[in-house]
This record gives sequence, C-alpha cells and structure tokens, in this order.
Amino acid sequence: MRRSIFCLIAVTMLSIAVAGESAERPAALMLKDMQGKKATLRDLRGKIVVLNFWATWCGPCNAEMPMLVSAANSYDTQRVAFVGASVDAPETQNKIAEYVSKLGIAYPIWVGATDDDMKRLRLGNSVPCTAFLDADGIVRARILGQMRPGEIQERVDWLLRDRAGNAPSANIKHLDEN
Repeated sequence: MRRSIFCLIAVTMLSIAVAGESAERPAALMLKDMQGKKATLRDLRGKIVVLNFWATWCGPCNAEMPMLVSAANSYDTQRVAFVGASVDAPETQNKIAEYVSKLGIAYPIWVGATDDDMKRLRLGNSVPCTAFLDADGIVRARILGQMRPGEIQERVDWLLRDRAGNAPSANIKHLDEN
C-alpha cells in the first residue's frame, strides 16, 4: 500500500514538472509598423526572431544598431527575422524614419512599444534590450543593455541548430548596477 502511494505521488510530481516545462507560452506583442499597419509576433512564427527594443534618443541603442544591421544582413537568406521595436514617445516618433534611413536599417521597425511591453517579455524597462525567440515564438534568451560583439550570432546560430549544442547564456545583463 505504501509503495502504491509513493508511486502515485512520484507520478503526480513528475506530471506537474513536465506540465511546467510545457507551460512556456509564445511571446505576444502587437504594435504598428512604420506605415501604420498592425504588426504582431504571431505573424513571424516559423522564424527565429531577434526583437530589439530601442529609441532614437538612446545612446547605447545608437551604438549597437550597426551591429544589428550587420547581423540582419548576414542572416537575410535564412529563417531569421529581425524586428526593431521603438519605444519613442509620440513626440519623438517623427525622428524614426530619418534614423532608419541614416543607419540603413532594412528590417521591420515597429512603433509604439512601451515599458509594459518590455516587462511582459521580462526585459525590464531600460533600452536597449533584446529578446531572442525560437520558431515557436518562445523567448529563449534575453540581453538587457547594449549587446557585445558576437552575442547576436551566438544566440541566433544556437536557435538555428534547434538549440543543439552548448546553450549560450539565456539572460545577460549589461546594465549598470547603480
């Protein structure tokens, strides 16, 4: 009898653990593109997504943007989508088009992102920050603060290999600890 109860408890605990692992849900975000059309993460399912939150007024964002543009260009023939989500307030959104043109950003830019959007994706409330989503839309890695060379490629390549091999650090924080 005790053995049966022990087995039942063990099976129940295992079931709960497995259910917890599968409880990961695809990230949700709905904004507008620069033409004012609805843009969602759901539309990008099937692709690996590099979702970068930034602003025209953000110095570290300006410093990392050329790295993002270069990475996006290097993955343009693969199943990888780069998206820039601007957190510019309505009064600075008129600077976005010039910024995009000046830096040669060819990937989609979404506008109207908020601190709440970043918090829902567990990215904090400071820009820049970047989420790396697998083809199912699940966030698999995050970088808070300005990325360092190689960090994009390390995460994208791992996701392209269907998460085979050594996993890169899932959460990197390059923000000041003040």
